[in-house]
Amino acid sequence: MSHARVGALRHRVTIEAENAAPDGAGGLTDPWANPTEVATVWAEITPLSGDERLRAMRLEDRVSHRIRMRYRADVTPAHRLRLGTRVFNMRAVTNDGERDRWLTILAEEGVGV
Repeated sequence: MSHARVGALRHRVTIEAENAAPDGAGGLTDPWANPTEVATVWAEITPLSGDERLRAMRLEDRVSHRIRMRYRADVTPAHRLRLGTRVFNMRAVTNDGERDRWLTILAEEGVGV
């Protein structure tokens, strides 16, 4: 889909970047403990699939989403999106048609980076 309907952009999401700081013991703090807010934008979020897996003896949900938003040159898979308490870890970011109008992001919800 090369054109998104503006009315479909009904979710207000925050783009976040890692923010690691020295922990005082020669290491770094958790980079996502206090992320840097890059921007808040309107987006369309579409669930694609979901599954469960056993990780570290815990059942973990994983949901894949396609997220579309207006083009921003500064968005990369190193960022993540937040919608309220929900966190979406970006796995791929594409510039639709290389036209600098729309971004399509493939993301996972409910798993670590």
